Amino acid sequence: VQLQASGGGLVQAGGSLRLSCAVSGSIVAINRMAWYRQAPGKLREWVADIARSGSTAYADSVKGRFTVSGDNAKNTVYLQMNSLRPGDTAVYYCNADLLERGRVIWGDYWGQGTQVTVSS
Repeated sequence: VQLQASGGGLVQAGGSLRLSCAVSGSIVAINRMAWYRQAPGKLREWVADIARSGSTAYADSVKGRFTVSGDNAKNTVYLQMNSLRPGDTAVYYCNADLLERGRVIWGDYWGQGTQVTVSS
């Protein structure tokens, strides 16, 4: 199983970016997908997540600016980031709670991260 994140880049404050994360491999089901971020010198923090049902949740710092969505058919999750601020600069990681074929326990999987840099 692999999680491939993409869409990061350099943007000016106030701009927008859209991140994508595609899950590939032999998967039985995905329960939840999430986005985390880690800024230099800081701990990794949760940003947003979406359940298979479509319910979403957001960190207070991004609420109203970021939107998480998913395409169950494509096993892909997106993070639309608007009104970006320099404080949003971080490596963004996608995360999935999923059941891999051949296993009986749900596992926690991570993508490789994509850099988002917001200039002032």
